[in-house]
Amino acid sequence: MRLYNSQLSGNCWKVRQILALRGIDYERVEVDVFDRSNRPELLGGKNPALRVPTLELDDGEHLAESNAILWYFGDGSPYVPDDPLERARVLQWMFFEQYEVEPSIAVARFWITLLGERDRYVAELESKRRAGNRALAALDAHLDGREWLVGDAFTVADISVYAYTHLAEEGDFDLGEYPNVRAWIERVAAVPGHVPLDA
Repeated sequence: MRLYNSQLSGNCWKVRQILALRGIDYERVEVDVFDRSNRPELLGGKNPALRVPTLELDDGEHLAESNAILWYFGDGSPYVPDDPLERARVLQWMFFEQYEVEPSIAVARFWITLLGERDRYVAELESKRRAGNRALAALDAHLDGREWLVGDAFTVADISVYAYTHLAEEGDFDLGEYPNVRAWIERVAAVPGHVPLDA
C-alpha cells in the first residue's frame, strides 16, 4: 500500500492516524505541498483532483479524499459505530469538517504559517477568521458535557475534526476561548496509538 502524502497536511495526517490505529503498514511518497508542477505526472490517473492524500491499495486501486479514506479503514472497526444513527452522525461531523473547519481554519493556517504571507491575505483572513470562529463555537457547544463527538467513544469523526482544529492557533485562532474544544483536543492526543502531525 502506498500513501501519497504531505507531512504538513492535516488531511494526510488523518490517513496516517487511521493506518497507525489499525496497524496497517504502508509506504509513503512525499508530495510537495507548495510546488504542484509534477502532480499530473505523479497523481494523474490516481486522483482526478491531483490532491493528497491519495492512497494506492495493494490491488492497484486508488482512493482519494481524506474522509473517504478514513471511512474505508474505519468501517468494521471500533472507530465507526454499528448503530445507523450514530454512523450518520459520524458522517455529519466529517461533512462539518470539510465544509466548516477546513475552508476556514486550514486555509488561514496555510496562508499564515506555511506560506508566511499574512500581510498578503489581510482582507481574506478576516472572513476566514469569522467562519473559523463560528465553527469553533459550534464545536465547543456540542462538546459541552461530552467527551467525544459521537456517542461515548472515539471515532473517525474525532480524527477528522481534530486534524485541523488542533492546528487552529497556527491560523491565529485563540483556542483559549473554547475550553471544551481544548479539553477534547487533549483527549484525542491521549488516545493510545495517537501519532503527532510530524511523526
